[in-house]
Amino acid sequence: MNDRQLLEQYAITPKKSLGQNFLHDPNVLEKIVALAELPPGATVLEIGPGTGNLTRILARHAAHVIAVELDDRLLPLLATELANTNVELVHADFLTVNVGELVADTPYSVVANVPYYITSAILRHLLDHPPRPQRLVMTVQREVAERLVAQPGDMSLLAVSVQFFGQPQIAMRLNPAAFWPRPDVESAVLRVDVYDQPMVNVPDERLFFRVVKAGFAQKRKQLRNALSAGLGINKTQADHLLDTAGIEAQRRAETLSLVEWARLAFALADSNP
Repeated sequence: MNDRQLLEQYAITPKKSLGQNFLHDPNVLEKIVALAELPPGATVLEIGPGTGNLTRILARHAAHVIAVELDDRLLPLLATELANTNVELVHADFLTVNVGELVADTPYSVVANVPYYITSAILRHLLDHPPRPQRLVMTVQREVAERLVAQPGDMSLLAVSVQFFGQPQIAMRLNPAAFWPRPDVESAVLRVDVYDQPMVNVPDERLFFRVVKAGFAQKRKQLRNALSAGLGINKTQADHLLDTAGIEAQRRAETLSLVEWARLAFALADSNP
């Protein structure tokens, strides 16, 4: 039974407001699970299982699958389709759950076809606080995937935030026909291999991101102006920070590498403004 027939059986219409575009191509689903390279005895967290197409394949490759679904209309369908499997179905808004409690502090991977409109929020929720996943394999909007793998010159706050914690790559591009309903945007499979320790050494993670957020808060401004406004310091102090870090004051946030942001964080830590 395909997605449309299954949803009709339960009188469910996909909600655009929830970003419901169900991935149904079996070959694509198998490739996504293969990309996760799940270790023996793996725990997998799936966000938005939908009709359970991906969930069923994950259940064959993992010891424990935790599937978090917000839409209560899908719960009876999922409960029936996933009965007598190693899947734990959780009814919750993923952005409000305590991930540590959800995975019982065991190592885990994330494999999911996530609602595109909350991709950034999901990534922040997974990476901002431990326990972080060992790997993420997520279907996302292609434009977002391209932003995440950007290099200095085209960086964004989201790219810095993800690349600080892991190595992102676009593993696969997807045909809209792999989904039902077909999405209005192009899609890609993003894989992020999460580091045991952040990529760059920083004095303090909160301070590092305070500097990065200040720099990107006024992206089109030169760094001296953006840091002055974002950190609440005068332009002379901002110039001193940049000079200490060996960065030209006229540069813009999107041009900096993670190493340069780290140097700025150390300069700020040493200055105690």
